[in-house]
Amino acid sequence: MPLSSTMIPIATQTLTVNAGTITFSSIPQNYTDLVLVSVFGASVGMDIHVRFNGDNNNNYSTNRLFGNGSAAYVSRADDSGIQPRTSVNQAATVTTILKENIMNYTNTTIYKPVIGRYDYSGQVETHAGLWRSTAAITSVSMVSLGQAFVTGSTFTIYGIKAA
Repeated sequence: MPLSSTMIPIATQTLTVNAGTITFSSIPQNYTDLVLVSVFGASVGMDIHVRFNGDNNNNYSTNRLFGNGSAAYVSRADDSGIQPRTSVNQAATVTTILKENIMNYTNTTIYKPVIGRYDYSGQVETHAGLWRSTAAITSVSMVSLGQAFVTGSTFTIYGIKAA
């Protein structure tokens, strides 16, 4: 069986107006993992947080490694969401790709790990995050605490079936 048949699209949202928050709710509980793929225009001052079940408390940790071909940086954040690269400094016309792998999202005995990759304007970042909750994830939101996601941005959430 081809690998792609295990990744099932659950829902897609394409923005017809700028928006500060994108939410996928009522996520089915019959997959092992989730993948959130976002392709968006970003602006100076974007501070992106990925949140689960509407939790906007400081229950998240993120460790980041990013570089641009000539320099590399590391950082850590304990904040109100899984926090990929913050303060994106680029024009809204530059395409940004963010992919979040959310593992064991239905398991109610563990905290939820997330591994992500963020590509934009000649830079790349990888990050590992943790939502410190044992609740099953039923909704996923991407929130920009600065500038909005621009019209035409596309967000898709996939379910991963067990192998």
